[in-house]
Amino acid sequence: MLTDRKIANAKSQAKRYEMADENDHGRGTLLVRVAPTGSKTFVFRYYNNGKVRRLTLGEYGNLPSQLTLAQARAKTAEAVSKLEQGVDPAKEEIQKKSEAAKAPTVTNLALEYLEKWAKVRKRSWREDERILVRDVLPVWGEKKARDVTRRDVVLLLDGIVNRGAQIAANRTLALIRKMFNFGVSRSILEFNPCAGVQAPSKEHQKDRVLSDEEIVQFWRGLETAGMSLATKLVLRMMLVTGQRLGEINQLCREQIEEDWWTIPASIAKNGKAHRVPLSSLALSLLAESEKIAGTQYIFASPKTGAGKERPMSTTALSHALRKNHELLGLPPFTPHDLRRTAATHIGMLGFNRLIISKILNHVEGGVTAIYDRHTYDNEKREALHAWSAKLERLFSDHFL
Repeated sequence: MLTDRKIANAKSQAKRYEMADENDHGRGTLLVRVAPTGSKTFVFRYYNNGKVRRLTLGEYGNLPSQLTLAQARAKTAEAVSKLEQGVDPAKEEIQKKSEAAKAPTVTNLALEYLEKWAKVRKRSWREDERILVRDVLPVWGEKKARDVTRRDVVLLLDGIVNRGAQIAANRTLALIRKMFNFGVSRSILEFNPCAGVQAPSKEHQKDRVLSDEEIVQFWRGLETAGMSLATKLVLRMMLVTGQRLGEINQLCREQIEEDWWTIPASIAKNGKAHRVPLSSLALSLLAESEKIAGTQYIFASPKTGAGKERPMSTTALSHALRKNHELLGLPPFTPHDLRRTAATHIGMLGFNRLIISKILNHVEGGVTAIYDRHTYDNEKREALHAWSAKLERLFSDHFL
């Protein structure tokens, strides 16, 4: 009969040997296999359909990954119970390992999420792809998706926070939570390991609006900022028109007709085509862009692959502004704050929120929105021209 003392004192030999526990009346025997290296492993030996079978239970020891003698006997009792139910425990274990080997990895899940969900529903799916490639797949790529634990999630986020990217950690949590929910819906895994995980950092409502003096300092500072002309023009265009960064960077010549810019539904964030009146200041920026305009995109990225032109990356534009905050001599702000600044100053000029909402192409709710089909083009033109006139006055007063 096996005892802890007997197992502990068992010495390794030149060849592997086994020590048996008491025979379980023909239903099987618990063995300890002692290897030449000294490792000791519990094995359940039994007969099934006249053949000797062996089921490896685990290594002997007191560590969490090991088995005590009492635990090995409990596992043996489970195996005997399965035999009595007509189930071959060794065959079942082989099947489980085979299924585990075929189980999707996090890389498999990420690719399926991007193809089946993100690309279908999100215009910003490339940002999801960027986050996964940068922060998730290098850590979990080969790990089975179903094996990711809540602790794994916490450690992943800690690593991002430790490099000083607290908001990026929040974005990563939101993305992987969505990805794992997708995995649950597709029966790739049974539960979401992000459940109960709190966002690493508290985010404050963004309300940064540049003052008149800051607007002038921003505009003037761009002259010597360490960024490309295309980047400078995109940021200025954002302030002048109040449009989204992801819409300006995809501006094409065919979208411009005289002094109107029509943002296609395929590009607009809300999926609705949007007409933007171009003020004299906006038109002057477009004229200046002719120096660097691509064949397709007016603000084309200098990085092209296989000769294929592509728009400037919104991430690269945000990064360029972030790198130049000190040179501009201004408290930090984001490209989106330029859009908010335009909207706020247009309101300060006396234009109501409905007109500002139309300029920003925000989605309206309620019954009135359903019945009101007026385009408000004239009102938008008046507001943006007034905003352009104010900017030109500011620059004229400060640059003289």
